[in-house]
Amino acid sequence: MSEQGVERQHYGLTFAVLALAGVSYSLLQSLVAPALPVIQHDLHTSATHSTWVFTSFLLSASVATPIAGRLGDMFGKERTLLLVLLVLAGGTLVSALASSIALLVVGRIIQGTGGAIFPLAFGIIRDEFPARRVASGIGFISALLGVGGGAGIVLAGPIVENFSYHWLFWLPLIPTAIAAIATHLFVPESPLKPGGRVSWLGAGLLSAWLVALLLGTSQGPIWGWGDPRVIGLFLAAVVLAVVWIVAESRAPEPLVDMAMMRLRGVWTTNVAATLLGFGMYGSFITIPQFVEAPAGAGYGFHASVTQAGLFLVPSTAGMLAVSPLAGRIAHSVGSRVALMAGALLTMVCFVLLAAANTQRWEIYVASLFLGAGIGLAFAALANLIVEAVPPEQTGVATGMNTIMRTIGGAIGGQVAASIIAASLEASGVPAERGFTIAFALAAGALFVSFLSALAVPRKPRGPLITAEPATAGSSS
Repeated sequence: MSEQGVERQHYGLTFAVLALAGVSYSLLQSLVAPALPVIQHDLHTSATHSTWVFTSFLLSASVATPIAGRLGDMFGKERTLLLVLLVLAGGTLVSALASSIALLVVGRIIQGTGGAIFPLAFGIIRDEFPARRVASGIGFISALLGVGGGAGIVLAGPIVENFSYHWLFWLPLIPTAIAAIATHLFVPESPLKPGGRVSWLGAGLLSAWLVALLLGTSQGPIWGWGDPRVIGLFLAAVVLAVVWIVAESRAPEPLVDMAMMRLRGVWTTNVAATLLGFGMYGSFITIPQFVEAPAGAGYGFHASVTQAGLFLVPSTAGMLAVSPLAGRIAHSVGSRVALMAGALLTMVCFVLLAAANTQRWEIYVASLFLGAGIGLAFAALANLIVEAVPPEQTGVATGMNTIMRTIGGAIGGQVAASIIAASLEASGVPAERGFTIAFALAAGALFVSFLSALAVPRKPRGPLITAEPATAGSSS
């Protein structure tokens, strides 16, 4: 029992609920990507309109994540997590019932709110777990973003080939609903609620520059990178970002503390996160397209959508196997080492893909390196942010780190798609050199991510230093 007489739930059950919530969201994030051609055909829409099924989700997640993270820091993380899960379930239901592209995009916008699950989960772990379990708990939950993303790519093919695109949403709706109920029943409310208010000016400006940046990035391959509309969006993003920084620096209660964002442990980790997202999301575009290349292309394996997903099974398995080790590494040598190792392993994946890709086993090995690297790195990113900021800023700080991954992922995916599209031959099939350039570019980005990890301040060995919850015992 706590000093206030509130009985605390055992952290193991809390962790299980948070993991289910994280997997539900990350599956929804990636399931639609391989199914976009099917959605385009079934809803009688254009390729441009169908891409909004994916883009709208990223935009919404980027806007909602720091706001919900801040609300959780202020008014209670369990209460905010429950609300986010209910909204995510509502958006998933709308998407499952959608029979038009407009309604499906609306559903995906609502679903994007679920991006706040991760920063809220990190805060709950920091508040509720024993200090020795915080690093491993945060590391595993963070890695689920990659695990669920990879699993979504693998599962999308069998679902759309045997059912309809509606089941891409019906199936994740089940664990989402269960997670919402379990959150209400089993996740205790945070003992840390400093209160305050939301800076809606800061929230509006943050939303504006993120929308301009991600919209320009997503439309670049469609309109052309030199199109005045794309250039205008990028310029607007820069101007709005500067105005946002100035406004937040002067606000008495900012949404995002700029002094916090300038901490060396925060900005270096955010740079690494952006470049890691660039590589991971780029792989979701490049690897399936490469292995699906038709007969006569001179490369690839003529795989179906389902078979292409199987090439990423080692990646998903690698993430799941390696991510728990990140906590142990943090305990022994620090999360900085895990981030450096993760960046290097992911870089090796793309080097292998660029240089050795004629045999199936070579793709499987590269995929395994990808999963192991992302598993280590994603787990380390969240821990490094939590180590760098005070408990009352956990939600917004980890939310911004999640946004940086999203921004990097959006840019990585679209740049890879543009490079491949630019290499189209007369037959309409991309040339192998397009994939080679895309793989090499991703490897370069991961090397810079490694350099950024080197710049992260060293931390003392051992688990995170956090305030213990009122009690860590079981509620039984």
